[in-house]
Amino acid sequence: MRLFLVRHGESLGNINEQAYRQFGDHNVPLTRWGHRQALEAGGVIASYLKALPSAGFGKLHVWYSPFLRTRQSKDALLEALPESFVGDIREDYLLREQDFGLFTEIYDHAEQKQKFPEEFEKWARLRSNSGKFYARPPDGESRADVAQRVRLFLQTVMHDAENSDHNLVIVGHGVTNRAIEMNFLHRPVEWFERSDNPGNADITLIEGTRSQGYESILLHQAADRQPGQEGELRDAYGADVTITPKPTA
Repeated sequence: MRLFLVRHGESLGNINEQAYRQFGDHNVPLTRWGHRQALEAGGVIASYLKALPSAGFGKLHVWYSPFLRTRQSKDALLEALPESFVGDIREDYLLREQDFGLFTEIYDHAEQKQKFPEEFEKWARLRSNSGKFYARPPDGESRADVAQRVRLFLQTVMHDAENSDHNLVIVGHGVTNRAIEMNFLHRPVEWFERSDNPGNADITLIEGTRSQGYESILLHQAADRQPGQEGELRDAYGADVTITPKPTA
């Protein structure tokens, strides 16, 4: 079994947090650079599969989060993959990004504290006393909650894979993909607390068998921008939208 965990490409939210407020977390698009990153990731997966012995090759089953940036990344991956390599393509809401509740569209801690002082202080105490993994943002999800719903998703994946070799692509988010790796490889909570989210369009490959166990490697680290590659590549991919400047006080 091979599982390619792909984080979405660079989104407008990754370069300007104001995008989450303007579009809503679920509807933030990729940048043009992010689309390029996802295309490259699809090419990396295609090259990896082409190098396998034909006996070990099975069609890819593609799963993706319903958020816009992951759907766009999935489309770019499919654009780069030969059609003959691809089997089922399915969306699953269990792969969505962590829900930050009241803080969903406010990523600046100072602003969180200013707008929701009591809730922020409670969350800060939980993070200090229980750790980031267990602390729920007000009306949102903890990382432990994400890990639990991801485990439900993996039950579906493992059921589908019981009777055949399985190659999977999961196009998700930083926290979600990390929770998948944690569950699949039985990592402890300490691992999650110490690890970082993968970069945009990075690929983590989990490979192995139930009897012999599974291992993970960073198969691909997406390229960063080079000098002179700013400009229009920071624009939204596939839509004529711009980020509205934050109003000044």
